[in-house]
Amino acid sequence: MEFKDYYQTLGVKQDASDEDIKRAYRKLARKYHPDVSKESNAEARMRDVNEAYDVLRDAEKRRAYDELARGASSGESFQPPPGWEEGYEFRRTATPGEEAQFSEFFSSLFGSRGQRAARPDFRARGEDHHAAIEIDLEDALKGATRDISLRAVHLDDQGHPQMQSRTLSVRIPAGVREGQFIRLAGQGMPGHGGGENGDLYLEVRFKPHPRYQVEGRDLTMTLPVAPWEAALGANVNAPTPAGPVEVTIPPGSRGGRKLRLRGRGIPGDPPGDLYLVLDVVLPPADTEAARAAYRKMQQDLPFNPRPNMEV
Repeated sequence: MEFKDYYQTLGVKQDASDEDIKRAYRKLARKYHPDVSKESNAEARMRDVNEAYDVLRDAEKRRAYDELARGASSGESFQPPPGWEEGYEFRRTATPGEEAQFSEFFSSLFGSRGQRAARPDFRARGEDHHAAIEIDLEDALKGATRDISLRAVHLDDQGHPQMQSRTLSVRIPAGVREGQFIRLAGQGMPGHGGGENGDLYLEVRFKPHPRYQVEGRDLTMTLPVAPWEAALGANVNAPTPAGPVEVTIPPGSRGGRKLRLRGRGIPGDPPGDLYLVLDVVLPPADTEAARAAYRKMQQDLPFNPRPNMEV
């Protein structure tokens, strides 16, 4: 069988901390999870990532693996020495019939073939699962309950991996941020021997919004204004997530200027802000009256928009 370099699989160094390993796993899970990945080999890569994480996050397994890995290289022929497992007591990961989801290398070391006989009273918590969901910005602003459909690999009665779908009702709390995880207790992999189920962690992503851009809890939108409103100042109504608000445009404003409305962004403690980016919109010269007005402005207001570009 071939030796597997689990550190290489997760992209971490051999002296990586537990937090480094967890962070690397989450990053790869977001990339290769079948629910979100467009990679052609996503399922196989996700199995490799899960296998590597199962070993490196467990102190006993990692210590045993490090002992075995001395001088070994990924992909080369490998056979563990007899009696190598003495002194180690591993959490049983692969039960009979479930080993199809693990490599031969893993199963020979940590699966049912590579361990002492399982105790009849063995219990283990199920694995946690991760997935990404896209929600509307309005759901984060007001909170909502949504049905989501997820796909995951499960084993059939013969131990063969099969893709299955399920629908879950998810409560989205008001104020949730992009990148935040929603935990669904008990919705991960089933436990073994009566152990509790794992959890499902849903990473929140926002669908593109026609009006607002999101950064953390802050929102940004473009506010069109007429040239005279920007030049002379004005009070205009601006749409916000909570409804229209009267906004004061300071005299002498230019396109690109930002106006800040405190607390008008995504709810939280503290709430985010809403930024209005002014866009000075010129009236179209599509009638004779409009063109005459522009010609009169040209005569009455001598103005050079390129003072530093004279040749």
